[in-house]
Amino acid sequence: METKQAVAALAAIAQDSRLAIFRLLVQSGPDGVIASKISESLGIAPSSLSFHLKELTHAKLISATQDGRFMIYAANFATMNALLGFLTENCCGGNACAIPLANQAETAT
Repeated sequence: METKQAVAALAAIAQDSRLAIFRLLVQSGPDGVIASKISESLGIAPSSLSFHLKELTHAKLISATQDGRFMIYAANFATMNALLGFLTENCCGGNACAIPLANQAETAT
């Protein structure tokens, strides 16, 4: 992943509603979720949801597929994994990290 793409993806999820939407779609898996279910699950008004979905789609973090009259949104796992790879590419100077990944969240708090 190029730096410009990483910045766009990070900027897209650097907002409470968009991060919540992305996390919901990641949890939902590759089948995705229809827009009305996202709105209902997260309590986001449809007009606001449309804006947030557009931002996430533009950053290539999610994709939309039409199924009849419904739009199904799903996380783009390839982009998510590329972003994670970009962020950890040079972790610890190429050496094994001193803190196992599972314990990092506990250490940060």
